[in-house]
Amino acid sequence: MRRSTLLILIAAGAAVVGFTIASAAERMRGSESEPVPSRPAPAQVAKLDWHEKIGSAGERLEFGWDRFQVVRGGWRAHISVTNDSQVAFELDKPNRSFGLMLFSSGKHQDLTERNSAGTLPAVRFGVSYKPPLPDTLEPKETWEGTMSGPGALAAGSWVRIVFGYFDAVGAAPDIFKGSLLWITDHAYPLQR
Repeated sequence: MRRSTLLILIAAGAAVVGFTIASAAERMRGSESEPVPSRPAPAQVAKLDWHEKIGSAGERLEFGWDRFQVVRGGWRAHISVTNDSQVAFELDKPNRSFGLMLFSSGKHQDLTERNSAGTLPAVRFGVSYKPPLPDTLEPKETWEGTMSGPGALAAGSWVRIVFGYFDAVGAAPDIFKGSLLWITDHAYPLQR
């Protein structure tokens, strides 16, 4: 797991992991430099089994991305998040800021540079969760399920899953101060 993927939003202009982070609203709005769909990606299924972590054992969140599908009229991702810590995390309401971002490359440097420049692509929010996302992810609890959303995805672009926002309930390790938004290090290339 690369720490540069971590976005902790404490306040507008806060310095985190070597980046100056803009306001949460600005980040989620995205930029105009995301891939322009010349044609939609065809239907596809990918078994991924990708897992990423932030924090050390007993003080971390773990993110899983096991499967991704492009389906007629949208997309579907089987994901999970585990709270391997001593504090609960509230999930952002009402926005439920889980979804995906499309990039023109799968290079981690692209993610890092766009994060630093404040030009992350807009989030394509998940609109359906089975089972529903919890309001709070309690210590040692895992949520696992399918997130789906509408709309075509650009053929040839790279998908990263967005998990967030998470707000610690009570005293938490410094790494979890403020709101946490996670964008995966792993990126899936959409078939053409």
